Amino acid sequence: MKIPTKVIHADISLSVCGYSKVLEIISNKWTALVIYALEDGSMRYGEIGRRIDGISKKMLTQTLRQLERDGLVKRDITASVPPIVDYSLTALGETLTVPLKHLKQWTSAYYSEVEKAREAYDEIESPSD
Repeated sequence: MKIPTKVIHADISLSVCGYSKVLEIISNKWTALVIYALEDGSMRYGEIGRRIDGISKKMLTQTLRQLERDGLVKRDITASVPPIVDYSLTALGETLTVPLKHLKQWTSAYYSEVEKAREAYDEIESPSD
């Protein structure tokens, strides 16, 4: 008696899948940190840079530009010498703070388990002599 095999069809498409679309937006490691930095309101470029440890000016500029392009951050320029530029989350950008907080809570609750799993895996994969 032949057991029927289950046919699996691709149902995860990079162009359609909601997971891949959200990852396209937040997969840059700096994106979530910039959104977090702007969570409490408008900030100037230098203030954002000082809040995020390790971010270069180049990466901050690229991240802010991409977030602005995605409609998540708005840039307000006040005419003065030099011009004053403030960044803030748009209403759309503010909607991302909730899922990002859930990811942060998950990390707080479970990241130690991930570290333990990594250590156990590394111990098996590279046993000491």
